[in-house]
Amino acid sequence: MFPLTDLTKSATPGNDRLAVAVLCAAGIVVSLMQTIIVPLIPDLPKLLHTSPTNATWALTITLLMGAVVTPISGRLGDMIGKRRMLLACLSAVAIGSVVCAVSSSLVPFLIGRGLQGMGIGTVALGISLIRDIVPAERLESSIGAMSASLGVGGSLGLPFAAVIAQNVSWHALFWVCMLVAVVVAIAVYIVVPAGDIATGGRFDLVGAIGLSVFMVCILLALSKGAEWGWGSPVTIGLFAGFVVSAFLWWRFEKRHPNALIDLKVNASRPIMLTNTASIAAGFVFYAMQMMPIQILMAPEAAPTGVGLPMVQAALVLMPGGLVMFAFSYVSAWLTRRHGARISLGIGSLVIAIGYVGFLVMLLGPWPPTWIWLILINAVVGAGLGIAYSAMPSLIMEWVPVTQTGEANGVNSTMRSIGTSLATAVVGMILAASYAVYNSPSGPVPIPTASAYIWACVLSLAVCFVAAIAAFAVPRSTLRVESVV
Repeated sequence: MFPLTDLTKSATPGNDRLAVAVLCAAGIVVSLMQTIIVPLIPDLPKLLHTSPTNATWALTITLLMGAVVTPISGRLGDMIGKRRMLLACLSAVAIGSVVCAVSSSLVPFLIGRGLQGMGIGTVALGISLIRDIVPAERLESSIGAMSASLGVGGSLGLPFAAVIAQNVSWHALFWVCMLVAVVVAIAVYIVVPAGDIATGGRFDLVGAIGLSVFMVCILLALSKGAEWGWGSPVTIGLFAGFVVSAFLWWRFEKRHPNALIDLKVNASRPIMLTNTASIAAGFVFYAMQMMPIQILMAPEAAPTGVGLPMVQAALVLMPGGLVMFAFSYVSAWLTRRHGARISLGIGSLVIAIGYVGFLVMLLGPWPPTWIWLILINAVVGAGLGIAYSAMPSLIMEWVPVTQTGEANGVNSTMRSIGTSLATAVVGMILAASYAVYNSPSGPVPIPTASAYIWACVLSLAVCFVAAIAAFAVPRSTLRVESVV
């Protein structure tokens, strides 16, 4: 167990609030990159002169790059400075946005999307940097706000992208992304202090390559397995490659004196349980991103259809992200009084309540409505705000200050694995049972009510897995309220 106040803060009392606001803005910018592409998905094959299957890589490659780069950027942040790595991540977002903005074919567009994905490490770096610069009495609320920036960016991404793409052009969307990334990077450089902790040392290149290999194998298999076939040679080969490369990487890292990831710390019971809860939270977060948007946009003729256009559907879901941000402060209050493990467990149970409401809507005699979905999404957003904000606090209770970037990077990767699982499993369930209905754009396949029910039941079970893992984390010997 490591205290939260074992270093000298670098920010002056009057500037640390502004620094946190700028770091939250950086988190919102990089989380936008994960959702801005969604309104373009139907038109991407035509825009990039490629097949629909190839066009889906515009989503997959961002997820892959973010999951692979996040723990590496966290480790480099511990070694050479977190602000320096954060600026590098934002620079990658800006460069990738330019590449996407000038692209009209698949390969350069995927390169740009991959560079945008490298910016996802910003959130984990920002959380670790907050620990360096924020006074102890505001540490929990600041960490919570940074974590919840993921929800704000995700909720704003859909309407932001839909409005620009519909009223200007899809190229303009990426020019705007470049502009906001540059502005935020400048603000980070001017406002955010560098922090005091930089361990130095040699970078574990072999460990980074090994991590990249097995992460690509498992995330690619999970995200594309349903499309390729779970029994196809490619999918089976990727799973086999993951097992072999992960085992070899583990053997190498265990013996390396300056390992990329400290396996002793990350394999400890508190960190493993927290990361298990993080995988589950990532799953239920993305499952709730996938299902309501399809119900809202499905034709009214479908039993589970509301019939809203993209912009209106996105606006219905937007309050969920704002609620997520607001409840990050509730999470800080709970953490100060009861500890981060209790906050994470309570947050998981609140998410479960939202899924119970979703299940009631699907099983009830009345058809789904946008009002129902606003309420459900708000409840799930509240739970996510509590849970996501508690994760980094719980991680930092159990790791030394010199490894916060690495540990938070690994934790962020666990959430990415959870979202990949949701993409694969929930997507497979919804695709397995559907009916065709007419819409203004022609016949469209719509998942049946039973498909949504099974996906909802599975997600509800995952909520309880997250809660059980959270409550199973050992009670801290040093309570958070004793140091804040």
